[in-house]
Amino acid sequence: MLFCAGQGQPNATRTLGIVQDTGIIRAEIGKNVTLHCFCQNDVTHISWYQQSLGGELCLISTRMKQITVAEMSPAFQKRFHVLAHARECSNHLTITDLQASDSATYFCAVLEFNGIEFGPGAFLHVRASLSDTQPVVHQPVVEQLRPGDSLNLSCTVDAESQCASEQSLYWIKQGAAGAAELTFPSAEQCTTEKPHKRNCTFNLEIHSASASDAGMYYCALASCGEIVFGNGTRVEIIVLAFPVLLCCLSVAFVLSMNVLLITAVKTYKLRKRLCSVCKGAVSHPTRSAAISQDGHALYYLPLSVKRNNDLHRQGNNMETACVYSRVKRKKVRTE
Repeated sequence: MLFCAGQGQPNATRTLGIVQDTGIIRAEIGKNVTLHCFCQNDVTHISWYQQSLGGELCLISTRMKQITVAEMSPAFQKRFHVLAHARECSNHLTITDLQASDSATYFCAVLEFNGIEFGPGAFLHVRASLSDTQPVVHQPVVEQLRPGDSLNLSCTVDAESQCASEQSLYWIKQGAAGAAELTFPSAEQCTTEKPHKRNCTFNLEIHSASASDAGMYYCALASCGEIVFGNGTRVEIIVLAFPVLLCCLSVAFVLSMNVLLITAVKTYKLRKRLCSVCKGAVSHPTRSAAISQDGHALYYLPLSVKRNNDLHRQGNNMETACVYSRVKRKKVRTE
């Protein structure tokens, strides 16, 4: 009996309490591979699940934390083995004599009192030996986007038309955290170039790109019981620093212009004041009058003194002297 859930990714919460192998793990047919898993929180049961491309989530094994012997599902008893240690809470899955059908995503899961929690998952790609009839997958090496941009990620497949009815193409994204996420193409265009040769182009649309869209995107073709991978396309989200730099330069320019303007105004006022002193411009006070001791009227009128350039060159430390003229007028008696 094989216990499998419905199609799609696990809906249970993924937790940091599980540490397992992630990303895409490649192995050859007939070889052995071990997938590692450690649990960190207090759990009651530890399990392994398998999910093939587009398939159901199937239970491989389960065991209680205190027991090192796992209970295997009948379909996995022959080539699947669990190596467990209760003290370090390890639960490693070993697959021997790998087959093409073993290509799938493997999830380590733990059962806690509040529900089941899954690890990020690891995709195991079992590669067959190269042959002339094996499909060839082409995809671009790198695509660069700015935040908010859109992209049609393309993948071209050259395959034998005899397996056309069994062909399925998937996109597998490996993010910065290493987890492998399964996505599906949005469009497909196929042409038959030769009687037994078929060329198909698959597109994956990315709308309003953000930092979470960055990572490696692998085009995977499931055909004739095998899975063929492309070399992967690296999607990079470029955040340009130029707008920030331009803004800083603009602010610096405005501040500099203000400083220059203030300096120019102060310099103009200072030069104007200095020029007035250099030309000897002296204000002319009004005429004043006084009565002398002998009763005569005295009038005082300050003389205007203008310094010429020769006098100015003699020295700036010369004192300015005010000269007054005295005019004495006698009163004449008239009879």
